[in-house]
Amino acid sequence: MRKISALTLAIGFIAAGTASAKENIDFMFPAPVDGKLTMEMTRVIKEFNQSQNDVEVRGIFTGNYDTTKVKAEAAAKSGQPPALVIMSANFTADLAIKNEILPMDELFKFGDQKATPFLTQNFWPAMRQNAQLNGVTYAIPFHNSTPILYYNKDMFAKAGITAPPKDWDELLEDSKKLTDSAKGQWGIMLPSTNDDYGGWILSALVRANGGQYYNADYPGEVYYDKPSTLGALHFWQNLVYRDRVMPSGVLNSKQISAAFFSGKLGMAMLSTGALGFMRENTKDFELGVAMMPAKVRNGVTIGGASLVSFKGISDDQKKAAYQFLQYLVSPKVNGAWSRFTGYFSPRMASYDTPEMKDYLAKDPRAAIALEQLKYAYPWYSTYETVAVRQAMENQLAALVNDEKVTPETAAAQAQKDADTIMKPYVDSTALTVPK
Repeated sequence: MRKISALTLAIGFIAAGTASAKENIDFMFPAPVDGKLTMEMTRVIKEFNQSQNDVEVRGIFTGNYDTTKVKAEAAAKSGQPPALVIMSANFTADLAIKNEILPMDELFKFGDQKATPFLTQNFWPAMRQNAQLNGVTYAIPFHNSTPILYYNKDMFAKAGITAPPKDWDELLEDSKKLTDSAKGQWGIMLPSTNDDYGGWILSALVRANGGQYYNADYPGEVYYDKPSTLGALHFWQNLVYRDRVMPSGVLNSKQISAAFFSGKLGMAMLSTGALGFMRENTKDFELGVAMMPAKVRNGVTIGGASLVSFKGISDDQKKAAYQFLQYLVSPKVNGAWSRFTGYFSPRMASYDTPEMKDYLAKDPRAAIALEQLKYAYPWYSTYETVAVRQAMENQLAALVNDEKVTPETAAAQAQKDADTIMKPYVDSTALTVPK
């Protein structure tokens, strides 16, 4: 039997002690656009764990944005709060109102700068508001998107269309040229599901139509029954039933992308976060990317996700979460994630790296989302965001399923339902007066 020296044993004990000294934290992440994002995030986590000896991150894939919120809240209530979560950016206010997440300064106390200066100095202005509530920073942007127009350049050429549409009139005109019912070919498709895609696209159309979808300064007001929203709803329904350039029924992103890849769809309004997926799967024609068409003005809604930390974690976990957060939003890592996914990097310095400059030079389509930032508005964010959002999305589904449903009726019902959902918050804030 081979003898084991005292020195060998001592080295073994030291190594074991070093390994056990790592702080373990749970990190929840969604993959709302493409399954390959899950594999890429798993690689990022592994690379971080191997890069240092202080923190061991356990990645937990949680499905889409809505299920991520549900699972993170459930874990916190069971006494196992996640230290860090990639959370839909428009959930921040609701989670903060309910006192479920930490102010980011609880993590940033382990660094050399407070959270708010870090946010304002390093991230694009368009996504700062969704990271804060009443001036307190509760989230740090991780990846962001805007709706964007994808189009089939070959179909455009065959139809005699020389450039993507710049406004709603041109969009309708082009959609008619691209539609061929005999071939099962459609001009345009917009996602109308109630998992936030429908509400997100609608909110962008409302912005383009000159309006506001909600009160960005107070999470207890939405503007579902206002003229700008009604105009957007009429436009959407007309594409289906009056102009017949889009199929009826609720359309999800998978249906739309499948029709697009098969050459049966001329244009699609989808997320910039799907760019990697669209680029990879467009095989038989040239993929075009353009800004969302204007109406009264150019206007899009910010989407994507931010990093939040749930209450109930220890100081050691906060320190570990801070270290991993800084890694995820570093220009190098965040830029690489942007190039892989198609989301744009919210960290401005990512675009100063040689890798990003080379990427944009080789594929200028990826820069379209950045061009839209000057026209970008915060994502709608309210008390009980999911339920308030679905109050309108449910009515949107009715509009695309039945031409007898009027936008006025749908909007009135959506407003009524949303106001009922937000009433507890409104009663406890805006409607209270000094005694």
